[in-house]
Amino acid sequence: MKYRIGVLSVQGDFAEHVAAMNDLDDVEALPVKTAEAIASCHGLIIPGGESTTIGKLCQRFGLDEAIGKLHADGRPIWGTCAGLILLARDIVDSDQWRLGYMDIEVKRNAFGRQVDSFETDLAVAKLAGGATRAVFIRAPYVTTVGDNVTVMATCRDKIVMVRQEHLLGCAFHPELTDDRRVQQYFLDMVKAAES
Repeated sequence: MKYRIGVLSVQGDFAEHVAAMNDLDDVEALPVKTAEAIASCHGLIIPGGESTTIGKLCQRFGLDEAIGKLHADGRPIWGTCAGLILLARDIVDSDQWRLGYMDIEVKRNAFGRQVDSFETDLAVAKLAGGATRAVFIRAPYVTTVGDNVTVMATCRDKIVMVRQEHLLGCAFHPELTDDRRVQQYFLDMVKAAES
């Protein structure tokens, strides 16, 4: 069976996510930007980019309702960077629109501006094979987590990867390295949801 994984493609680095997911077996990853396309997916990735812009476009084109239906059905959703911000229930010092599905609070641009972007080796719980290379670009971090949220990785004593049931969030960009273990972890979530 091929698992259809949509990458929200209204803004941001969606093409890199599509390419990275398609490196795996059993996957048909494709860019999605309509409610109908989102509804046909087994899982959804919300990529990095500008979280305010992605949020406004989701509202304008009714994508928020389609994503909400996926969420209600227990289909896995993975947010990276801006996607993590949009999944969060609360955003420090911001009232911007968000999906708000994860019981977390995030801080935007928390590691600094574009010039403060960096790479580091990151230990991620549940990933065998040692540390993964993590790329942080104007990255957020998670400031608080609810009781049902699992912290999967920290960097500089800040929470940078979390999971809550069928939701996954990363402050970094796994699609920008050659390591596909985080993608495989998300694919395994998708497979488990379909079993």
